[in-house]
Amino acid sequence: MSNPDNKKIVQFLYEMGTMRKISRIHRQTFLTDDMTDNIATHSYRVALIGWFLAKMEGADPYKVVMMCLAHDMPEVRSNDHNWIHKRYVKIFEDEIKKEQLGSLPFDDLKIMIDEYDKKETLESIVTKEADMVDQIFLLREYVWQGNKEAQLWLEGYGGKEGRDKLDRFKTESARSLAEAAMAESPSSWWNNLATGTNR
Repeated sequence: MSNPDNKKIVQFLYEMGTMRKISRIHRQTFLTDDMTDNIATHSYRVALIGWFLAKMEGADPYKVVMMCLAHDMPEVRSNDHNWIHKRYVKIFEDEIKKEQLGSLPFDDLKIMIDEYDKKETLESIVTKEADMVDQIFLLREYVWQGNKEAQLWLEGYGGKEGRDKLDRFKTESARSLAEAAMAESPSSWWNNLATGTNR
């Protein structure tokens, strides 16, 4: 039998594996059944976005990546909630973080997620903005597929053409990356790769 620390780590990793099973709940308001968009896939791209933003902003990229990977860990226990649910549901997030991360043999994840929640350090701000940029990427992908509700969310209700979303960013790097994502075709990455001939 492994030592008690290994048991806690293994249980935690099994729990984090369930992130793949938790769909992001904006499926309801976007009128989509996109089962590929879950907490794990979201956290993965947020981490990649965070790494780039950290490099652009002079933040610690490895701390940002870990914050990005950890930022939605409590949702494993509380689930994801859209803006309508948040009006009616109380989440005991401090309790979740204490029980989920506080008993691990290393306290780094708990310290990082507490720092993220305060949004005072450059790394925590960059992490939050990476989360917001990923939402713009997702909305753009849905718009590209013809989702009219996503179009309204992306452009802003009342014809603000997305400026309200862009104005929320505190860093110029996140704002400029979000603007580029809004302007770019989601399928442009493969335009020069396609061929009808095998090598």
